[in-house]
Amino acid sequence: MKAVKEKKVKNKAPREKKAGKARKAWDKGNDKVRDVLHSVAFLTPSVAGVAMFFILPFLVVVYYSVIRSPMNPEFVFLDNFLTVLNNPSFRTAAKNTAMFSSIAVPLAVVLSLALALMLECRIPCKSLLRTFFLSPMMVPVASVVLIWQVVFHYRGTLNVILDNFGVTAVDWINSPYCLLVIVVLFLWKNLGYNMILFMAALNNIPKDLLEVADVEGASAAHKFFNIKLRYLSPTVLFVAILSIINSFKVFREIYLLTGDYPYDGLYMMQHFMNNTFNNLDYQKMSSAAVLMALVMVALIALLFKVEDIFGKDVEG
Repeated sequence: MKAVKEKKVKNKAPREKKAGKARKAWDKGNDKVRDVLHSVAFLTPSVAGVAMFFILPFLVVVYYSVIRSPMNPEFVFLDNFLTVLNNPSFRTAAKNTAMFSSIAVPLAVVLSLALALMLECRIPCKSLLRTFFLSPMMVPVASVVLIWQVVFHYRGTLNVILDNFGVTAVDWINSPYCLLVIVVLFLWKNLGYNMILFMAALNNIPKDLLEVADVEGASAAHKFFNIKLRYLSPTVLFVAILSIINSFKVFREIYLLTGDYPYDGLYMMQHFMNNTFNNLDYQKMSSAAVLMALVMVALIALLFKVEDIFGKDVEG
């Protein structure tokens, strides 16, 4: 009898182990399903919002760019794009926008990095300087435009000061110097935020590497280009992308300064699209928007590639 009972116990033990393993596998499967459902539940509102307010409108814009008109949905493929590319106003707007971005974006990155490095050093009134550079972020756009109108008007403050030195008055906003005025406005408005980003990135650089470089007798330039700049490459990429996006949004300030049709040097892509929208020329506006989106995607992809090459050894 004892032998029979021992055999039953031995036969029962493997069954219980198998049942326990099966129960654990079932519980793990249920946990994974539950996690997936929770993730879907949390992500659905965001995905739905992005799809409704960004993806779907962009697809509508792409659709408008390849048809004859909203009232005549004939498929014309690239005809609208060719029409836009041959439009003199579009060429002027594209040239001005490219020139402004090529000047303002590098300056925004370099100057904000220089300010962050300066504030990292032991200098007096550091907190006061930080507040001074961040204060433009708290000023409304309308107030900024008012300040620029007072300073750069033909009879404004700057011309009054220059007149004391015998310099002829210049109509800054309606002259070849107009782009310089907007670049200064852009830098004044955006340098503070970029500076804070670089200061945060500088604080995350491993201090032991800098200490070893000091012990080895490395120069300040060597430490900057071979240690700091490599660890700052992700922040440089982010600041560059942010500056590119902000440079395409400078239309607000220019519009408040000059209106729908400014001096030729200030006629930007947003002016062209705003005016075509007012004229209900949706296919031309949509084609310009798609071209603008393609250029921005290409620029950002190029920046990602450069950062990947430059910062690969640091990540490794």
